[in-house]
Amino acid sequence: MKLSLNWLREWVAFDEAPADLATRLTLAGLESEVLPQGDTRLAGVVVGQITAAVPHPQADRLQVCTVDIGRAAALSIVCGASNARVGIRVPCATVGAVLPNGMTITQATLRGVDSAGMLCSAEELGLVDKADGLLELDETARPGAAVADHLALNDAVLALELTPNRGDCLSVLGLAREVSALTDIPMRRPSLPPAVVVGDKVLKVDVADAEACPLYAGRMITRLKPGRRTPDWMRERLRRSGIRCIHPIVDITNFVMMELGQPMHAFDLAKLQGGVTVRRATATESLTLLNDQTVALANEELVIADESGPIALAGVMGGKASSVARETDAIFLESALFSPPAVAGTARRHKLHSDASHRFERGVDPALQRIALDRASQLIVQICGGEVHPITQAGRHQPELTGINLRQTRIDRLLGIAVPPKQVEALLGRLGMTLRHERGGSWQVKMPSHRTDLRLEVDLIEEIARLMGYDQIAAQPYAAALAPAPLPERLQPLSRVRDVLVARGWQEVVTLAFTDAGAQAGLMPNAARVAVDNPIAETLGELRASLWPGLLQTYRLNLQRQALRQRLFEIGVCFAAAAEGFEEHEVIGGLLSGTAATEQWDQPDRPVDFFDLKSDLEALFGPLAAQLTYVATAHPALHPGQSAQLRLGDRPVGWAGRIHPAQQQALDLPEAVLMFEVSAGAVRERGVPRAQALSEYPSSRRDLALVVAETLPVQALVDCARARADIPLVDVKVFDLYRGESVGEGFKSVAIGLIFNDYSRTLKTEEVDQCVAALLEQWKVQCQATVRA
Repeated sequence: MKLSLNWLREWVAFDEAPADLATRLTLAGLESEVLPQGDTRLAGVVVGQITAAVPHPQADRLQVCTVDIGRAAALSIVCGASNARVGIRVPCATVGAVLPNGMTITQATLRGVDSAGMLCSAEELGLVDKADGLLELDETARPGAAVADHLALNDAVLALELTPNRGDCLSVLGLAREVSALTDIPMRRPSLPPAVVVGDKVLKVDVADAEACPLYAGRMITRLKPGRRTPDWMRERLRRSGIRCIHPIVDITNFVMMELGQPMHAFDLAKLQGGVTVRRATATESLTLLNDQTVALANEELVIADESGPIALAGVMGGKASSVARETDAIFLESALFSPPAVAGTARRHKLHSDASHRFERGVDPALQRIALDRASQLIVQICGGEVHPITQAGRHQPELTGINLRQTRIDRLLGIAVPPKQVEALLGRLGMTLRHERGGSWQVKMPSHRTDLRLEVDLIEEIARLMGYDQIAAQPYAAALAPAPLPERLQPLSRVRDVLVARGWQEVVTLAFTDAGAQAGLMPNAARVAVDNPIAETLGELRASLWPGLLQTYRLNLQRQALRQRLFEIGVCFAAAAEGFEEHEVIGGLLSGTAATEQWDQPDRPVDFFDLKSDLEALFGPLAAQLTYVATAHPALHPGQSAQLRLGDRPVGWAGRIHPAQQQALDLPEAVLMFEVSAGAVRERGVPRAQALSEYPSSRRDLALVVAETLPVQALVDCARARADIPLVDVKVFDLYRGESVGEGFKSVAIGLIFNDYSRTLKTEEVDQCVAALLEQWKVQCQATVRA
């Protein structure tokens, strides 16, 4: 939200510099900053009134304008703006003026006609980024007056990033209450006289869902004068609030929303059929909105309807068919209270966000509806004329204010300091709360209607701390014995896991637990995925079932920043749907791309492969790496020929492999990346180390070349050999792999080193030969392996 500080000062007379006020608000939990405004002095730019305009004798699109700037002699200025015409008042930059864009105005001759200045647009004055035509000023602009004075440009604009619970501050009134409480300066509410009711017509209103719409109020205003213009003072306040001026009636409703915090809407009375009803839509209905978007409505969506059907999405946006237009001479003005869930669901379903929905989603003061209706009516009559008719409403009245029990002991314990009771009462009193002292050092505190976010005792204590200033609460030493919890020897902390990967060149990333449903479906189509009921964004509609979607998104962003060699890992929680809700499990995921090593002079570049990933995984598992096996298994996200399930013994603990070509193409990746994901619990189980003495007796080694089918995993040969418990085989080494004509198509030759040792004696040659023969027979039977000739 953006807000003029001059506007704010009308409600609370603070004397702090804008930057100091922004700092104070930020420290109080309302993140604020002062926006740069550029040069708003506009020296030499005055109000000019065009008293005559004739076509330029040498140019079709230029006019020679006579401009009154309050001096004895009028100026002659050549102008090409399409809206230049007799009678309008516009900014006139006189000779010598320097505009915000750096242009210096000089006496000039344009196609033979002298021009003594320039008539300006809002863009040329630095007020907006883009504008067509001259900036037309209202009738209160006196020729010769400084434009900066007329538009009150000696101002600062405050930008606030409010948390969702502070919807009460989304207005001048709300922010003024906060500034008043922080500075202890009383608010001075401007006089807001109620509109004088002169008519007696009412439009029938009805609420079919009182829970979604507790109160709906409105009134008719007739005999409006079409063609009236929004005054400059209101236009400027809306501009500084980031709101575009559209139509005087619409501008007034936006102004009241910014002033008081109550969203409003005006319907063209001539376009309504019968009375107005707040109801749920039916699935067969649709509505064309003010932004020209036609939405198909669902049964649960709250709408405003007349006899012809829906005319507005309640609390979100009005319909185009019933909107006010230039010729509108009678309106029905709406001021309602809609429940946050009703508005939020509709807005998100149709991917809409408006100033009204932004406020209703956060909660609107239930005491504001009639006040805002009177304020808007008064401004409409003041600016557009018209006759005001009585207010009609449906729904229940303002809800009873809730009370919270606040204990002195609880305040002192949570804040760590003793806060005097009188200070507690003074601070909460500044926020509009009423306190009744009770026995036992406590209060019964009633909330003001606008603070719907305060529901618990701790909320009140937080408000006390905010007003005192978090920076003013002295830190207290923690008086407690800190006994570190011992970690079992068989477990290792995750910090060591991080250290291992970082030492091997990996970088840790942290991604969101929410992810895109489409991206996740491509990578994990069979996963029991968990949908989010109210996602914070369309692309964050599911809880992650894997770390891979977030890692791939980070990888793509880094590629755009020319990071070609990446090693990314993350330790986080993933989710899976369960019979009741969902289950969580902690995993470690990683992504590997680029070259195997950084660029070096003594070795050529080589792209990473599966064995680079395998090396890092074995380092990650540490002592358990000897028990880790890789079983060729298909995974939807991984390449059919380079996909492995990781197992510790018979227990699956993760996956590793190269990304599937279809996923690589879908994600538009320039190269295939390698990925892994393993159970964090499995990695932490390092086991208790056991010492193994070196054998006193010599070992014997036999090297063999076995010819096997191309499709047979080499690991199958190793597992087959190690399965013989009756043979003193202590190690199996795979040291060569050959494919070629000598072994035939569809086969490969695997060179294996067999190491034998008996820790109690020296093995005889005949015994070793018998062991080798037994292994060859087993390989032949189980793996169809033959010795290469």
